[in-house]
Amino acid sequence: MSKPKKNSEGQVATVEKTKVAKPPLYAVVILNDDYTPMDFVVHVLIRFFQMTEEKAIQVMLSVHTQGRGVCGQYTKEIAETKAKQVMDLAEVNEYPLQCRIETV
Repeated sequence: MSKPKKNSEGQVATVEKTKVAKPPLYAVVILNDDYTPMDFVVHVLIRFFQMTEEKAIQVMLSVHTQGRGVCGQYTKEIAETKAKQVMDLAEVNEYPLQCRIETV
């Protein structure tokens, strides 16, 4: 067991521990449309969200059948970046795919 450290005046120094709150998370959500091909959505999920093909297909089917699919949960900055990457790739490929972030 170590002895408590003393400051220059011979007093025992105290250390305050502050708890840092975890940053809030945001869900990245892809919305369904009638024009974007299913295989493009799967490609986006694999490329930007590192999903396996099987998981990407599950999320794509959720988008198709329920109108939306959650791609993942991230801090705000990362969620915004991922949503922008999806939207930029969709625009380059001339698809109307929409992606947004929502608080968890």
